[in-house]
Amino acid sequence: MPIPSATASSRDYAEEYERFRLEDASARLAGDLDEAVNACVECCDRHVGGGLVALRCLSSDETLREVTFEDLRDLSARAATVFRAAGIGPGDVVSGLLPRTLELVVAILGAWRLGAVYQPLFTAFGPKAIEHRLGLSGAKLVVTNPANRSKLEGIAGSFRVATVAEPGAVPPGDLDFRAELAAAEPTMEPVMRRGDDLFMLMSTSGTTGHAKGVPVPLRALNAFSAYMRYAIDLREDDVFWNIADPGWAYGLYYAITGPLMLGRATILYEGGFTAESTYRIIRRMGVTNLAGSPTAYRLLVAAGPKAAEPVKGRLRVCSSAGEPLNPEVFRWFAEHLAVPIHDHYGQTENGMMVNNHHGLTHPVRPGSAGFPMPGYRMAVLDDAGRELGPNRPGVLAVDIAHSPLLWFRGYLNQDTPAIDGGYYRTGDTVELEPDGSVSFIGRSDDLITSSGYRIGPFDVESALIEHPAVVETAVIGVPDPDRTEIVKAFVVLADGFDGTPALAEELAQHVKTRLSAHAYPRAVEFLDELPKTPSGKIQRFVLRKAEIERLGRT
Repeated sequence: MPIPSATASSRDYAEEYERFRLEDASARLAGDLDEAVNACVECCDRHVGGGLVALRCLSSDETLREVTFEDLRDLSARAATVFRAAGIGPGDVVSGLLPRTLELVVAILGAWRLGAVYQPLFTAFGPKAIEHRLGLSGAKLVVTNPANRSKLEGIAGSFRVATVAEPGAVPPGDLDFRAELAAAEPTMEPVMRRGDDLFMLMSTSGTTGHAKGVPVPLRALNAFSAYMRYAIDLREDDVFWNIADPGWAYGLYYAITGPLMLGRATILYEGGFTAESTYRIIRRMGVTNLAGSPTAYRLLVAAGPKAAEPVKGRLRVCSSAGEPLNPEVFRWFAEHLAVPIHDHYGQTENGMMVNNHHGLTHPVRPGSAGFPMPGYRMAVLDDAGRELGPNRPGVLAVDIAHSPLLWFRGYLNQDTPAIDGGYYRTGDTVELEPDGSVSFIGRSDDLITSSGYRIGPFDVESALIEHPAVVETAVIGVPDPDRTEIVKAFVVLADGFDGTPALAEELAQHVKTRLSAHAYPRAVEFLDELPKTPSGKIQRFVLRKAEIERLGRT
């Protein structure tokens, strides 16, 4: 089954890449990054006047509320007035600990309107994770709801709390966010800032240690807009849904900021992810442009062709980010949903940088991260910092001098430079292909060395997931006295399959015949679920640590 191709109206990649100029991108903004710019204006006020829908909010029971840009302008002005009365000023941090609701977007835009900095707090975080992030930011106000309010108890800090709740349910001492909004006047004018001023404070996932603070300046708006145009290919007639949570970078950057910058409506669904609800919402809302994570897409695949049948052919494009997308998902979406799904690569620190662009015409190979987005020059470096040619594994890096969209310059309150020798190193091991595309191998610390071979877990995982018994898998290297390491696979099985020794051997032979004789898993363990970060990324280091501890006990 061939992968559906990009639409005929796509622009030529090479031409767009060569003609990219930062001044042209900046000209799309209403403000001036050198003199006066405001994120609320860029995402809201500039689109007022036509009655355009900005948000399509679905509650947990899927009740729909549509909100226009005019509504958002007034609500953001009211919120900015409330925040200013609470002592918030330009440059101060407002944190949001809310689900995907209208109040979340109002809090974000209200903070930006005031010239303040917004910090997302994922609602699945526990008190310790929240405390660490609030300690990083020095937030002066946290906007939350009753379901999450107790997580703030006992956390040190001088922040105030605004609670979104029904009348009478707001704890004593908290601001009643809804009542304060209703009482405030919608007259607060946007506070202008400059491009190097912050408007977001993010945190890395913290998979191998404490999360680090990532300052996001207003000049990052250009990069967010470029991704929506080039990679997502968000069009005026699209119905767009990014299912990522705005508590994380991909959701905040590209489910909220990016589409609103382009004046396009975005869908917010308060409920949790299930394959059933996702398919139902796609059909009901007429979604044509879908974005999300490989974890979500693998669960859609696991639900089977029958569940996908009602929406087959309805989607125009799908985009995936967060982890490499296994080739089997490409093939399955082509066959059972009749839609091209493209892999995109980025980081919290820089947004999306390497993509299989829906809006640009270039070769698309399943398993490839794609081509550098216009505005970025990527390089593959060896350990000495020298650029490598095609088919030689090295660390993916951003060439600072030739990447005008790059905005990250270092972590919050850390002296260690993020830029070394003119490059920002991502920490991901890749290969440059002869056509200029990038193939992902793995995180540098995820690579496996076995009998002198360097094995990327992604290739082994992609081969495993082609087997009908496998829903999800994670592959690691386990210490071995003869081979340095052996490949071990942890597998989550589909319904109807039992984790028997015979199936483990069948999976090993499946990889051996499809990949190579040296890269097959010599050990297979069946699990009910894989360890993941709250944003859904597989934590291979947790599996490695457990294996090392187990070997130490034997």
